[in-house]
Amino acid sequence: MNQLYWYHSVHSSKDIPSVIRHFKLIFDLTLFKTCSGVAVHLNSAAMDSRTKFVLLWMLLSSTSTGIKLDGNGYVDVIIAIGAKVPQDDRLIDIIKDMVTEGSVYLYEALDKKVYFKEATILVPSHWKSKNVTKSLHSYIIIDNANSTYGDQPYTKQYGECGTMAEYIHFTPEYLLNDAVIQLYGLRGRVFVHEWAHLRWGVYDEYNKEKPFYHSNGRIEATRCSKNIEGQFYEVTAGGSLQPCHIDPQTSLPTDKCKFFPDRNQNTNSSLMSLPSLDSVSTFCRKNEHNNKAPNLQNEKCDNKATWTVIFEDSVDKDALQTLKPLESPPPPPSFKVVQRAQRVVCLILDVSGSMEGARILQQRQAATHFLRYIIEDQASVGIVTFSTSASTLRSLTIIDSDITRETLVQLLPKRASGSTNMCLGLSQGLHVLQKDNGDVLGDEIIFLTDGQATDNIAGCAPSAIQSGAIISTIAFSNSAAQALTEMADKTGGIFFIAKDDMISNQLMDAFASLTLSTGDYTNEPVQVSRTSDWFNGTVSVDQTVGNKTSFVIIYEIRFPSIYIQSPSGSIYTQTNMSHDGLLKTVTLNIPGTAEPGDWKYSIQTTSNQAFTITVTSQAAHDDVPPIIVKTHMNQQFSDGTKPMTVFAEVSQNYRPVINAEVWATLESETGSEHTLQLLDNGAGADAFQGDGIYSRYFTKIVNGRNSLKVRVKNQGGQTRFAVQKNSGAPYVPGYVVNGVVQLNPPKPPVSEEPLEVGNFTRTATGESFVVKLSGTTPPNFPPNRITDLSAEIQEDTVLLSWTAPGEDLDQGTAKSYEIRWSFDLDMLRNSFSNGHVVNTAAVSPHEAGSVEQHSFNLSFPIQNGTTLFFAVQSEDEQNAKSETSNIAQASKILHGPKPPGVSNPGMNLTVLVISVCVVIMVICFIVAVTAWAVRRRNRFV
Repeated sequence: MNQLYWYHSVHSSKDIPSVIRHFKLIFDLTLFKTCSGVAVHLNSAAMDSRTKFVLLWMLLSSTSTGIKLDGNGYVDVIIAIGAKVPQDDRLIDIIKDMVTEGSVYLYEALDKKVYFKEATILVPSHWKSKNVTKSLHSYIIIDNANSTYGDQPYTKQYGECGTMAEYIHFTPEYLLNDAVIQLYGLRGRVFVHEWAHLRWGVYDEYNKEKPFYHSNGRIEATRCSKNIEGQFYEVTAGGSLQPCHIDPQTSLPTDKCKFFPDRNQNTNSSLMSLPSLDSVSTFCRKNEHNNKAPNLQNEKCDNKATWTVIFEDSVDKDALQTLKPLESPPPPPSFKVVQRAQRVVCLILDVSGSMEGARILQQRQAATHFLRYIIEDQASVGIVTFSTSASTLRSLTIIDSDITRETLVQLLPKRASGSTNMCLGLSQGLHVLQKDNGDVLGDEIIFLTDGQATDNIAGCAPSAIQSGAIISTIAFSNSAAQALTEMADKTGGIFFIAKDDMISNQLMDAFASLTLSTGDYTNEPVQVSRTSDWFNGTVSVDQTVGNKTSFVIIYEIRFPSIYIQSPSGSIYTQTNMSHDGLLKTVTLNIPGTAEPGDWKYSIQTTSNQAFTITVTSQAAHDDVPPIIVKTHMNQQFSDGTKPMTVFAEVSQNYRPVINAEVWATLESETGSEHTLQLLDNGAGADAFQGDGIYSRYFTKIVNGRNSLKVRVKNQGGQTRFAVQKNSGAPYVPGYVVNGVVQLNPPKPPVSEEPLEVGNFTRTATGESFVVKLSGTTPPNFPPNRITDLSAEIQEDTVLLSWTAPGEDLDQGTAKSYEIRWSFDLDMLRNSFSNGHVVNTAAVSPHEAGSVEQHSFNLSFPIQNGTTLFFAVQSEDEQNAKSETSNIAQASKILHGPKPPGVSNPGMNLTVLVISVCVVIMVICFIVAVTAWAVRRRNRFV
């Protein structure tokens, strides 16, 4: 069941423009550490699916959680099987075989330095299993197919080179069907290929979109190393082979041409290019790296070898440089099979004197929403308060009915007084959690406070961190203790800041974000925010949601007049709503399934007061997941020396959603607010165009704690699903065996489907982040590095294209460009200033994000077969220069040698014409000789 959330805030005395408030994809609060504000809110009345297994592909920034190296062995490798995957015990055995086989390949691939030591397989709760666990963090998912990739394994990756990726996705069909081994290679090899993406942030060395390129006048297949041999052919519809044809525009083989590697090779690299080859057992090193191949590894990693990135730039670089090779082969990995247990949560709430008044009411309202709509059925909840002393308002209680929920709501504190003894609250909360099974490992604490600790929080926080509980913290004022961020970061929890005014939904957002998801994408919420004097607005309910829809209005002083109209014109007024005067809330529950379309509402108040509206709903259909949004910063702590990046991922059941309009609002605890439009254009902060990941640099950073919210909308029907591009385990169409091509079965096609959801709006809240600058002003960032420079040569003219950077990273307009070229790629990359300069006096930079083009002629004629390399730097008004762009290359090819299986179009006709001419010449020669002989004979006669 999906739950829908809209939040609206209004103050009747002001004309407040529309603001973004919150949509949060609900995952386990251990889920998506770096994008944990993306909540998926699950209604308490949802169903038994609450017990379904949670997919916990965490994006953890904390080094204390997630995958680790224990000596030479990787541990805490969690492999999670999806909630909707039916029980099949063969999956467990095949997963074990894949990881065990992969451990052997990993050991060989990195000079016998590392292997897989321990792995845990997490199964859904509906499977029969004896061992249960509470909270585990997984980067490896076994789930039903993503319609973009089908059963092709892939890794979700959009960070900088060397940065750990998001997760690996295998499907049950991939694991259970041995026929896929022909397509992608042995599972253990594929596992290591995807592991390299995930753990070390390297990229593919093949390129489905640019499978061929020119090098020294030759046509080469995009691969690493160049020592991999093979042949080029087109495969007809009937399955026969024919010579490849050359595209006259590019002088490269057409799209139908495929590279067929020899089955037996004399090289052992690379696993990021062709892991299916038997001889391939390692990664390309610097001395064999094909730095001219147009692949993502070169594009994203500055033409570095995969080996170099793993040992110099990855999260494991320090360990790999110091580890000594094992003297003997490692033992097979050890495995545990566990099952997700029910959630155990303790609310630890501040009731000190500073909470009295509006703050204690807001705390009750947010906690009430959590208890009524967010916490799952069958979860256990306890409530503790603290001030001068600590009290248990309720020991752990199983959520088994709406009556139980209301009982907990009535126990929430209504008054506040005394000092702020946080250590007493933490100790009491841990004591409550121990009551279920004697320990707190994997249990959760939601800790809220509005001030500094009266006692020594720095002294008691370490023991709470070491307890094994996951501690999420909410700072409900600017003065809340700094230890809150440390506890959340070091336990895998989530940290939020929340303003304490009525026109802010931040506290409600925080509580609504601390949720558990079954991993079933039909359990995703939606939230929309608006403000105005006479509160008129529209909520778009798309066709994926509508069940159990409710409108909750929270007012400040006096009950307002409320009118809500359905798309078909039905009117709901106060007579259809329930009113809770103590909580100052009004609720409308829509019977059945809410109509899809635009719901209009109007809220009028005669008092000078603030109010908010929250709309929740659940999925209309169990088999149609809604579009979801996840958002996070690339850093949770920044000192200003490294640019901060905002990410928002928009998807439906793993499938990227593109062409959406995405805005991020970043607000400091002092109230300064900055709004950015996030882009999916493959330039600046964005890694790939059209992958559903929208990104932007954040340059207006200020000291203190900051919040992040993102709003996404599809207005005008422009949004659609993305088509698979250039990622996933490499498919091999066939191999050359003893000179003969043996074809593999064709790769199952994936088709682009229309996005038929109508207008929708989604918002997401990211985890709060902290900035500590050495000075008082933000640093001056140079223009961002250009990452999409391309080049082509038309006769003797060079045409360059790229996306314009900004004055400050990807914002504003740069002052100037410097373009250089060289015959030597390495020289241009390592010593840009020594390249040949191009006159750019006539080039005036456009605003960041614009398409730039520049054409020029070199001072000499470009010879056939020549390859040139180009790079760009940009400069801002403070004369700060960007990093050198990616290296673009272009070749002038009129004709040249072609690999086996490649021919020019029309070549057969040419041969025929030449043959006919030769025959005619021979005949003419014979006739001439015969005539000469006859004349000579007649003369003698």
